[in-house]
Amino acid sequence: MQSRLAVWLAVILMPVQIWPALALDKVKLGTSGNSIIWTIVEMGREAGIWKSLDLDIERIELSGDAPMQQALASGSIEFGCGSGPGMGYRIKGVPALAVAALAGAPWSMTLAAPMNSTIRTFDDLKGKKIGITSAGSMTDWLVREVSRRRGWGTDGIIALPLGAERTRLAAMRAGEIDGSVVADQNAYAYEENKAAKMVLSFGGVVSDFHAHVLFAHDDVRRKNPELVRRVITGWFRAAAWMRANREAAIKISAKAIHVSETAVARAWDNELRMLSDDGVFNPAAIEVIRRSLPELGLLEAMPEASALYTSEFVPARP
Repeated sequence: MQSRLAVWLAVILMPVQIWPALALDKVKLGTSGNSIIWTIVEMGREAGIWKSLDLDIERIELSGDAPMQQALASGSIEFGCGSGPGMGYRIKGVPALAVAALAGAPWSMTLAAPMNSTIRTFDDLKGKKIGITSAGSMTDWLVREVSRRRGWGTDGIIALPLGAERTRLAAMRAGEIDGSVVADQNAYAYEENKAAKMVLSFGGVVSDFHAHVLFAHDDVRRKNPELVRRVITGWFRAAAWMRANREAAIKISAKAIHVSETAVARAWDNELRMLSDDGVFNPAAIEVIRRSLPELGLLEAMPEASALYTSEFVPARP
């Protein structure tokens, strides 16, 4: 009797075993350049959306499409947020494919110029030196497309790949370039600090376009398609949260990209204007990008559309 009592006491006095919660899937996602839309990652974290999908997303900021695609090629990131023209890197051998369209026409992209600049219209850009992030990036594409559409060829405007935005701003202030293609919130931040001014918007340059797309590394896409679907689902839930929670989202975004809430608020409507709700690719936008890649010297020949993206992870267009 005493031995049974001793066993019973030992059991009830035994420390309670606390089972650990299931670990979240850690995902590294690289972003190209500086964009309010990229901070959807931080919004999803603050809103608990990623955690609800058992995801822990680490956003890695990269200075342009080329560094982001290099990170995908090296396998140091599983997903990348880049530009539509960046889909051409697939043809160059990068083992990643576009899996969702994140934004349409480039309403968030602007040309910033020195405060004393005489640039007023796109016609004033002939022969000007314009800073871009990297060759083959959306900033490169926009400059070359403006030049092409005005009959100046693809080099009528001189696009200089200078990488990070601070480098381009320094070059502009030193008089080494005439302007820089930047996201609108950064142009507004420049104006606040009287460092430069916003002179042109690229939003009307092209209507059918994909300014931003999501890339997935081939290994992840083929071996873990369920993870790709969760990342895409989380992204668009966070995008919906962004639309529904303007004030909170502006605060999160401003903190994440280190600009004032005022600058982000001024850019907000343009960001929402281009933001995709479902990730579906626009065939007309794909055609614009597909045809422009060889015209702009980014590829030798026009690639097949099927080589640039897949629709298997997003809803079919009705």
